[in-house]
Amino acid sequence: MKKYILFNIRKHNRQMKSKLQLLMLVVTLAIFSGCKSDYLDKYPLSGPSDDSFFTNQDELVLAVNGIYRYANYTPLDNMPLNLLTDNASDIGWDRNNSALQAIGKGNHDSTNGFALSIWTEAYKVIAKCNFILDNIDKVKDKTTPAIFNRSRAEARFVRAYTYHYLVDNFGDVPLITKVLTLEEMKVPKNPKTEVVDFILKELTEAATDLEVNYTGANVGRATRGAALAIKARTALYNQRWAVAAEAAKAVMDLNVYNLHPNFGTLFGYAGQNSNEIIWAFQYLKASRTKTHSTPNNLVSRNGLGFTNKVPSQSLVDVYLCTDGLNIDESPLFDPAKPYLNRDPRLTFTIAVPGSIYYNYQFETHRDSVKCWNYNTTPATRVDNQDALNAFATFTGYCWKKYVDLEDRLDRTNSELNIIQIRYAEVLLIYAEAKNELQQLDQTAYDAINRVRTRPSVNMPAITPGKTEAEFRSLVRKERLYELAMEGFRLSDLRRWKIAEKAMNGNFYGRVQRGLVAAAPQIDENGLTDYTLVPNRADMRVVEVRTFNKDRDYLWPIPNIETVTNPLLKPNPNY
Repeated sequence: MKKYILFNIRKHNRQMKSKLQLLMLVVTLAIFSGCKSDYLDKYPLSGPSDDSFFTNQDELVLAVNGIYRYANYTPLDNMPLNLLTDNASDIGWDRNNSALQAIGKGNHDSTNGFALSIWTEAYKVIAKCNFILDNIDKVKDKTTPAIFNRSRAEARFVRAYTYHYLVDNFGDVPLITKVLTLEEMKVPKNPKTEVVDFILKELTEAATDLEVNYTGANVGRATRGAALAIKARTALYNQRWAVAAEAAKAVMDLNVYNLHPNFGTLFGYAGQNSNEIIWAFQYLKASRTKTHSTPNNLVSRNGLGFTNKVPSQSLVDVYLCTDGLNIDESPLFDPAKPYLNRDPRLTFTIAVPGSIYYNYQFETHRDSVKCWNYNTTPATRVDNQDALNAFATFTGYCWKKYVDLEDRLDRTNSELNIIQIRYAEVLLIYAEAKNELQQLDQTAYDAINRVRTRPSVNMPAITPGKTEAEFRSLVRKERLYELAMEGFRLSDLRRWKIAEKAMNGNFYGRVQRGLVAAAPQIDENGLTDYTLVPNRADMRVVEVRTFNKDRDYLWPIPNIETVTNPLLKPNPNY
């Protein structure tokens, strides 16, 4: 258990660990080595003896530091949750024959290991937050008011953040807000609306005690902006449009966030300190507590990666041309040169054939048996594993977000911070909520246009005068262009009630020895239809998917939980 406690400081401090941080490591290990780890890992939490915990400010701060580490759980392939779920949606695929792939394919049940992992880890986090909040008053007179209030607010934030994932994926869930005794362990589900009410209230109150900015070793703590942004996201996901717009506007009014000018560097080491990032999980090799393996799972076979998380052909095709039109409408689209004249976020997000990826010529045409290796001077011709290897990308494309050459020699121990909330999302929340409130004014246009027209993207601004339906289509597709591979797509498909359309049928990759002969039809939600594409039969069918609209809008409550707790009822049709 010891290795899980230390809070990871921000990457810009990773070259030299301060004496304070070393002391925190030693003190943390000493404090938690005496606790009852079986209690700490149990759902619901019974907890260590309250006689032996929280005797001073240092213990409180270290306990709060620990919950950030637990909140950053990695349910598959040592990748954080938000980087996984898009690969169980219409825009991504997991090659691992995993429980995540089963969810994407629609053949999962209540024994699904991925859903079980999310449920179990989430309640571990909630349990630890509850323990802190139940015991924090013991040190109220032994801490400064600022540290006491901040620590309490951080625990409330992390608990609310965890619940927002639970209700999004499972619907009704047990709302546990205190340490439970063994006699209290069997609890029923609370209605989703009640849990959402709780999340919004917690985040509203926590925001007042969280600082707007942190510096030094405190960077990575939840800020006021983080609390307000998760409040806005939770409200948006639950059609509480007025709350979503108000919370998003409160983030905007803090006047501390701006869009990163270079979209292509935001998700690499060069973007780690961008003021677009509102909150991110922190990683640091020197702390020996946490790194992640994201690059190893995404990078091409030439780059010695596993390429087991890959984007779909449909995502490639949905990005607009630079004139702001879909590829099935734009005169700029040429099927023979499909990646030219496109929204720059396409090639910032996805490695496409003909590009340079991880210092190799990236080509997935099966006859391209040789490619250029630019890691040597001069460049050399080498066997092209992205065409020859049996486990090369099954779709012909790779993800580029969170892939940085700095990790080339150690892809399984990346220190890249993983963004959980960024300003572009807040702007899109505001634009969508204002439209759904039937308050489509200039501020809504300004919000979406700031995202579209940032330097390095420079897509045409949306002109005023759109109908509610037209603007809805624009903002839904904008979320796809902007947020792909960041963990929003599955939630969007479900809350817009279009998952049964998006997640039924063939999941396509590229034509293995050519290109798609014509543009597919693209609808108002950014969904593609290849029915009229002349060489559709030559496209690789990576997987045939099903989505049961009477079941799959929620994940299953894990069977082990419903068996051991008769009060906890399964979700419908599982």
